[in-house]
Amino acid sequence: MIFSRLTSNGAGKGCEVRATLCRAGELDEIHSRWVENRNRRTDDPGYQESWYDEQCGGCRFWIPLSGALGSDYGACANSASPFDGTIRFEHDGCEEFEDSGSWAVPDDA
Repeated sequence: MIFSRLTSNGAGKGCEVRATLCRAGELDEIHSRWVENRNRRTDDPGYQESWYDEQCGGCRFWIPLSGALGSDYGACANSASPFDGTIRFEHDGCEEFEDSGSWAVPDDA
């Protein structure tokens, strides 16, 4: 399986995409590990109904990853969020949510 990542080209003039080969099952392992870091779990009895409309994938600060992981994960770019600069599950959320008006999907989806 192949997924892409952005890397600096070293010249400060943007990024390039590099393909990386993953061993069989590696993306499943990554998903299992990352999904455990959710802030809000939809299966939690304390999950609030209003949070269904405030998930990361619909936040204006959500940047989806490219490749296979981008269908579920992205980076938070909200400086007010405790999760700024971290990879988050698209159905997670936080108190700093700002509605983008649509659900974000990766460009290569």
